[in-house]
Amino acid sequence: MSAIIEKKQQVVQEIAEKLKNSVSTIVVDYRGLNVDEVTELRKQLREAGIEFKVYKNTLIRRATAETELTDLDEYLVGPTAVAFSTEDVVGPAKIIHSFAKEHENLEIKTGVVEGSVASVDQIKALAELPSREGLLSMVLSVLQAPIRNFALATKAVAEQKEEQGA
Repeated sequence: MSAIIEKKQQVVQEIAEKLKNSVSTIVVDYRGLNVDEVTELRKQLREAGIEFKVYKNTLIRRATAETELTDLDEYLVGPTAVAFSTEDVVGPAKIIHSFAKEHENLEIKTGVVEGSVASVDQIKALAELPSREGLLSMVLSVLQAPIRNFALATKAVAEQKEEQGA
């Protein structure tokens, strides 16, 4: 009997560590998805470096108590799977949100973004953000705009003086 309790305590510690170390955690209800659909979701998440696991709600509740994320407890009903990302804040939200659009049986319950519990609307808003590369290209274009405009103005002045002098 104590071996079972020890194993459960190890799982609780594992969940607590993942909650502490992840920058983005998404909690979903996967009820109604068939095996092929769950396999496809796992594959997409794995390719992005995101861990996706199914845990018992009671074990997750014990881990949230250890990590002071007890606000998650109200969402821990029914079949629950959790996606953990230690590197990309937006990645899990994007993948799960787009998958949920195609498969209406997948329901986002809640999430944790950088240590704070996030609502479904916040997760969806996060999913709508451009990728890191997209944001960097937007910033770069904003930074280049004044230089580009100055160069065009200088060229126009030079051409105008050239025409007047000719």
